[in-house]
Amino acid sequence: MARLLRPLTRGTTYTRLLHLWTPVLLVSVWMYVFPSQPWGAALPLIPLGLIPAVRLGEGVQAQLLLTPGEKDSGISVQPSATWRDRSRTVLWLEARMALGTVAGFATIWGPMCTYDLTVAALGHAVTDNPLLTISQPHWAYGLLAPLPLIVMYALVVGVGELITAVARRLLGPSPAERVAALEERTERLLERTRIARELHDSIGHALTVAVVQAGAARAADDPGFTDRALVAIEDTGRAALEDLERVLGVLRESGRPVSSRPTLVEADRLLESARASGAKVDAEVTGPVETVPGPVSREGYRILQESLTNVLRHAGSVPVRVRIAVDDGALSLEVRNPLTVDIPGPGRGSGLRGIRERAALLGGSARTGPDEGDWQVHAELPLR
Repeated sequence: MARLLRPLTRGTTYTRLLHLWTPVLLVSVWMYVFPSQPWGAALPLIPLGLIPAVRLGEGVQAQLLLTPGEKDSGISVQPSATWRDRSRTVLWLEARMALGTVAGFATIWGPMCTYDLTVAALGHAVTDNPLLTISQPHWAYGLLAPLPLIVMYALVVGVGELITAVARRLLGPSPAERVAALEERTERLLERTRIARELHDSIGHALTVAVVQAGAARAADDPGFTDRALVAIEDTGRAALEDLERVLGVLRESGRPVSSRPTLVEADRLLESARASGAKVDAEVTGPVETVPGPVSREGYRILQESLTNVLRHAGSVPVRVRIAVDDGALSLEVRNPLTVDIPGPGRGSGLRGIRERAALLGGSARTGPDEGDWQVHAELPLR
């Protein structure tokens, strides 16, 4: 019993009833002017539904009154973009008027019938109710008095559920809007993945450099070397803080451009950091690196950063050969160092996966693994 009466305590029941009552005003005015043509009230809805902005207004009303508080109502709040959207809007307006008329009829005549049944139970005849004429009053009519209210309650709740389902069907997102929403969710997931990579690359690089420098300074027992190591740790830490601020800025401001992220033009900073950590870096840059498109240059910078971080973390102070070339519509990036037993095998490690994923997202490719006695990271990124 409590479950059946639960809709009475829900605000959604009354907001849906309000939504259903609105078209009844138009029907009432029409019936007052043209009582012999009740169907005529539906005719103006056809050209009205063809107006693109009507779908937007109906969607806003439906979200506020039919699905209040729901995060994913399944109802679009976009204007009509195609003729299919317009035709669905016309059908929605007709369905809303029809169901609203049913709900309005029930809420008006239900209480009136209950009142007249009560009057008949008290011994008075009922002659002015077109739905209920009682010429011979009897106390037994009092037993039937609650029935119209029960029917009204069932109709109001049932029609409210029905109009909500119809709204999701006729005012729901079009195929184009579903694709756009899916692309937006995909972009958000990619952005979260990119931010995770940014943190992994920049902070991981800084910590690796700091650990290597601190260990080398302690082992060297040379004040001069210790001073240089501290300077390198400080510079690397400052750069990591700048990267962290960029990433946090993206999190705080979703519309913030990513152009402030480092690019391959700033690759010297990475190379000097690796040299300061003890690696013997031999770098060669060919081609106009400054003309590389922003997304490609930024991802290339991160690939180089992760490659150098892996060298310092797993191989230590070893010779490193870096080759960056821009030619034939592609950016080629190669990092090689002598293979040691501590280098992880192909396919292992989140950093190596990140390198391959970065390249794949740009339509390129990346190879990581042993090659002729060296450990090699080779990435090919298309410039378009």
